[in-house]
Amino acid sequence: MIGNHNIMLSEEYFKVLDASGPQNMECYFMAFFRDGQLVGGALFQYLNFISHQTFQKNEALYNIRNFFARLFSKDLMILGNNMLTGQNGFYFDASVMAVEEIMPLLHKAVLKMQKEIRKTSLIIYKDYQPNSVAYFQGKNYRKYLRFSVQPNMMLKLRESWTGFEDYMDSFSKKYRARARSAKKKMSGIEKAELTLNQIKVYRKQIHLLYQNVAENASFNTFFLGEGHFESMKENLEENFRFFGYFSGEKLIGFYTLILNNDDIDTYFLGYDKNCQKENQLYLNMLLDMVEFGISNRFSRIIFGRTALEIKSTIGAEPTEIFGLMRHRNPLINYFMKHIFSSVAPTTEWIQRKPFK
Repeated sequence: MIGNHNIMLSEEYFKVLDASGPQNMECYFMAFFRDGQLVGGALFQYLNFISHQTFQKNEALYNIRNFFARLFSKDLMILGNNMLTGQNGFYFDASVMAVEEIMPLLHKAVLKMQKEIRKTSLIIYKDYQPNSVAYFQGKNYRKYLRFSVQPNMMLKLRESWTGFEDYMDSFSKKYRARARSAKKKMSGIEKAELTLNQIKVYRKQIHLLYQNVAENASFNTFFLGEGHFESMKENLEENFRFFGYFSGEKLIGFYTLILNNDDIDTYFLGYDKNCQKENQLYLNMLLDMVEFGISNRFSRIIFGRTALEIKSTIGAEPTEIFGLMRHRNPLINYFMKHIFSSVAPTTEWIQRKPFK
């Protein structure tokens, strides 16, 4: 029932987390019952940062930030999914559960996890849209800091876009020319959707391409294991799609999608750094994601909170999201606003407006 509304709360997806989740992450699922009937569920993730380098660049500033990040948050518990952007942490049957009942239940669930599984330095409620602020106004949340980092980039697919050319025609001249120029740079590059067996064959190359991107990010709270993508395909089947780019026989890039009812959630990708620049691989991946969404009549593509500016050039728009956090140490919690602002990643970017 719960997984039907959000595939990231499905049994199939939990099998992925159990089989191939990041090494520094433990996942738990809590079910809620009323009169013996399942009415809701929630995902909790424990992350351990003792030996994890959250900030990646090998510079003095990043070493200092890693030191303070580990000092103030050796581990944390998230109500939500740290591997995706958006509210993928819980679902309740609205026909039998009022909103006023849900938030106290979630609070009790958080306390239960801290008591029965493990106490953590930090507790985080992850990724809510601004219209949810009112739900967190009660006394249970007075000691929590409300924070936001980068917005979630989303593209609503217009009904008038019956094909990719309709989408391209909706661009202003400048952005249409830019997209067509990027497409021309893919000459000689072949794109193909990979089956489970092919993902297994290219396993090592896939992981290396993923690492090229993941390790270049300035901020990272986890890394995927080598078998993660085949586990995703094995369990989610047609709801997980893997597209590779080939130069001859060599895999030079890939992107992945999770099909979640009417939405597409863009998942992890990877590419050869040299080919990325020469062939504008990343921009072409974004355009191919949009083409897939239009061709298969999806309503929305959720691009996440990275590479904000280039995503805005293909029409994605920012949606502000926030979270809540509380530190177990009352003194640290009192200064949490200042601590968070000193270690949180910040990005300066310009929102582009590609449509006419």
